[in-house]
Amino acid sequence: MTATSANGLSYMWEMVYIASSMRLPIVMSLVNRAVSGPLNIHNDHSDAMGVRDAGWIMLFSENNQEAYDNLIMAHRIAENKNVLLPLMVCQDGFITSHSIENIELIEDDKVKEFVGNYKPEHYLLNRNEPISMGPLDLQAYLFEHKKAQAQAMVNAKKVILDVAKDFENMTGRSYSFFEEYKLDDADIAIVCMNSTAGTTKFVVDELRSKGIKAGLLKLRVFRPFPAVEISNALSHLKAIAVLDKSDSLNACGGALYEDVTSSMYVARNNVPTVNYIYGIGGRDTTSYDIEKVFNDLVEIAKTGNIDNPYRYLGLRG
Repeated sequence: MTATSANGLSYMWEMVYIASSMRLPIVMSLVNRAVSGPLNIHNDHSDAMGVRDAGWIMLFSENNQEAYDNLIMAHRIAENKNVLLPLMVCQDGFITSHSIENIELIEDDKVKEFVGNYKPEHYLLNRNEPISMGPLDLQAYLFEHKKAQAQAMVNAKKVILDVAKDFENMTGRSYSFFEEYKLDDADIAIVCMNSTAGTTKFVVDELRSKGIKAGLLKLRVFRPFPAVEISNALSHLKAIAVLDKSDSLNACGGALYEDVTSSMYVARNNVPTVNYIYGIGGRDTTSYDIEKVFNDLVEIAKTGNIDNPYRYLGLRG
C-alpha cells in the first residue's frame, strides 16, 4: 500500500505506469488535490485525471465511509488472479480527508478474513525461480503485453461486482459501478464523482419537492469505465450535465464528459449533454451552483438546444 496526493503523484508518474505494466496489485489512497502550477494545495481531480490512462483501477468515494469501504475491497480486487492490476481509491482532499465524520468500522479479524493473504505466483525472493523484473520490452512483445493489461481491466468489472457482493454480505452496505439517486423516473440528471454527489443529492431532494424530476448518477468506478451500464442508465433522460473537477485543457470538455458522451454515442443514445468544469483549486461548489446546472437542464429539456456544451460553473468574471 501507499498514499499520496497531487504533486506527490506527479513525481512518481513513471512508477505509476511501471507498477501497472508489471501487474503489481498495489493499493493507493489518493487524496485528490490540484497539481501545480501555480501552487495550490486544495481539492480538484487534476491529479487523478493525469494518470487515468496509466492502467490503474480507479474507485471514487463520496464520503469517508465509502473511502474506508473502497480501501478494504481494493485488495481483493487488485489481487484477483484475473486482474492483478494496481488500484487507487480517490477521495476529495480537505473536503473529506480532513473532516471528522462518523463511520461504521469493521472488526479487525473480519477485515483480515475478508482481505485474505496475498500469495503471488512469481516473486523476486523465490530462490527456486530466478526471474528478472522490468526487462527491456521492445517491438516483439510490448504490444501484446499492453493488450494483456487492457484485458485485465475488462476482467476487473466482474471482479469488482463479485467483491462488492461479498462485502455487502459482511456489512450490509451495497456498492456497484455507480449509484443511481432518484434516477429511474428522472427527466434531467447530473453525473459527477466524489463529494459533490452529496451536495447534488440535497438539490435533487429540493427540486423533487417542487415537482421537478431531477436525478443523479454518482460514478464510483472510473476505471474500468462502465460504458454500457452508464449509457443504459442515462438513456431515458431528456438532458444530462456531466461535472468535471478537472479541465483537460483540450477545448472540448473534461475527461468524465468525454467518456460519458462516447459511451452514449456508441450505444446510439442521443441525449443532449453538457459539460461543466467546476471546483478547480478548491473553489467552493454550493447547492446554489448545482441548482443553476439543473435550471439549465430544464431549459435544454424543453428546447433540445445546447448552444455551447463546454461550460464553467462558479467561475468569476
